[in-house]
Amino acid sequence: MRQLVRSFAEREVAPRVRDYDNEERMPRDILDGMARLDLFGGMVPEEWGGSGLDHVTFSACIEEISRVDHCLGVVMSMPSALVGAGLLKYGTDEQRKQWLAPLARGEIFGGAGVTEPQSGSDVAGMETTYVRDGDEFVINGAKTWISNLDVASFFVTFATRDRSQRHAGVSAFIIPRDTPGLSVHPFKNKLGFRPISTGELVLDNVRVGADALLGEEGKGFEVAMTAVEKGRLAVASRAVGAAQMCLDASLRYARERVVGGAPIGTYQQIQKKISDMATEIQAARLLNEHCARTLDAGERGRVETSMAKMYASDVFQRAATEAVQIHGAYGVSDEFPVARAYRDSKVFQIVEGTNEIHRKVIARELTGLTSKGGRS
Repeated sequence: MRQLVRSFAEREVAPRVRDYDNEERMPRDILDGMARLDLFGGMVPEEWGGSGLDHVTFSACIEEISRVDHCLGVVMSMPSALVGAGLLKYGTDEQRKQWLAPLARGEIFGGAGVTEPQSGSDVAGMETTYVRDGDEFVINGAKTWISNLDVASFFVTFATRDRSQRHAGVSAFIIPRDTPGLSVHPFKNKLGFRPISTGELVLDNVRVGADALLGEEGKGFEVAMTAVEKGRLAVASRAVGAAQMCLDASLRYARERVVGGAPIGTYQQIQKKISDMATEIQAARLLNEHCARTLDAGERGRVETSMAKMYASDVFQRAATEAVQIHGAYGVSDEFPVARAYRDSKVFQIVEGTNEIHRKVIARELTGLTSKGGRS
């Protein structure tokens, strides 16, 4: 599987990624090619159209595609993580048949609407609300920084019936793209993640039936956490792959660039940068593999997923910074992939929960204490 993904990325993606990154678009023919190779199946069981991979293999495949373009890794991970994980665990057979199976086969794509303009990563503090109207639900609110706005056929999103209930008030819903009252508003000219159409998802008196409820009413927080924790493994895997790309590019440049009559790779300062990059990337890869094995063992892995996401994204940011420094002035040119990596690496430290939040999660789990000194 790993070699299959690597071959596809090098053959089909590498020659084009620079152009479509500049154009802020995700080529549909590349997605179709991935679908023909069953690259979206991931950890979804075969009975629901997936490949039935374990977490370790899934993580390795995401890493491989991300050595060329981590944005394809985002789309590749969604059936197993942000969009599909909740459907698999909490969906009805009818919901899995309608949405999960074609998602895993790459026939359709989806988006996950969690983050909001005001509450950000605080799922329990969301402001999007819903009310029951007979056998239907009416949803009002807005989500922001939502991905796949251009290709998604549906969105898994969340709303609360009573904000004072915090976690207990949240429910999850499957909203088809063509539902009246649902609108999308892409953000353009982003710092990074440019091929992915990201922006605002607005729900204005969106009315859906009982078949749109994902899981039990009031259990939406559990649905969200199932998706988010799988998503953090995918983010860590993408970060490792993208960091490896920075190292690969730096090694090529260090061998080829001659200064003072010798390749710059012979100079101690460059050697230190490369050795530190290689060591940190391998450490991130091993931590990520440990996280994947923890999830394969059936454990929730809350600390492990936070550690993997936080550390791998920090490593990617440092690797991208050093890669640009090694390339010197050429590091700011889009002719070299490290410039794109440098822009993207900052975003990695923000998505799927900022790294500050993950440090808080890790410390709280280890100490058993909340930030206010009480027991968690």
